[in-house]
Amino acid sequence: MAKALAQGVCDQAVMAIENSIAGSIIPNYALMDQYGLFIVGEHYLSIEHNLMALPGQKIEDINEVHSHPMALLQCKLFFEAFPHIKLVESNDTAEVAMEIQKNNTHGIGAIASKSASEIYGLTILNASIQTIKNNVTRFVIVEKSDPKTSEAISKAAWKFILDHKRGSLATALNVVSDCSLNLTKIQSLPVIETPGKYAFFVDVTFDEVENYLKAKSLLEIMATSFKVLGEYKNGKS
Repeated sequence: MAKALAQGVCDQAVMAIENSIAGSIIPNYALMDQYGLFIVGEHYLSIEHNLMALPGQKIEDINEVHSHPMALLQCKLFFEAFPHIKLVESNDTAEVAMEIQKNNTHGIGAIASKSASEIYGLTILNASIQTIKNNVTRFVIVEKSDPKTSEAISKAAWKFILDHKRGSLATALNVVSDCSLNLTKIQSLPVIETPGKYAFFVDVTFDEVENYLKAKSLLEIMATSFKVLGEYKNGKS
């Protein structure tokens, strides 16, 4: 998806970035950075995971369940009662459902949405199998082009790298606080080219655009590398 967007095959894409149970979806942070994608919006969606398979099967007939690693993690407790089932990681929840239908595969189940079961003609063997029922995933809408800053923005995503010295991160976070920004997310990833050094992916929310622009200008000076990954309207506001 990220590659298709970068190549101009599509204008926008939707990418899961964080889950209330499993936390940050770190590979997607790396994909945004690798392909130079920009966040233009976000949406929070309640997630319900369902175990499904071809019609006529029971859970005792299922030997393997394939799904995205995050879906498997969120349903791990359910499968403790079925030790005969092997959990297999796949790229996408709906894609597994599609492949089961396409290949008429018996003995393999999928974890996916109710819509996927309806589209691909699968039977739901067990509904809502996620461990924590209040399960919310944050999705971001991404584009290849860098949109201009708008007065309507109230949230931003940054990536920055600081000098590898004591107190550098604390100083940067003080700027965020002093400019009345609310830090809602911080995630670090190693800088591959420089062992021991980290890039920080940060989400901030704010009420006044002027405060945000001030903080951004200060961090652009302080950081050895600073990149805006997106400036958009807060999906929770």
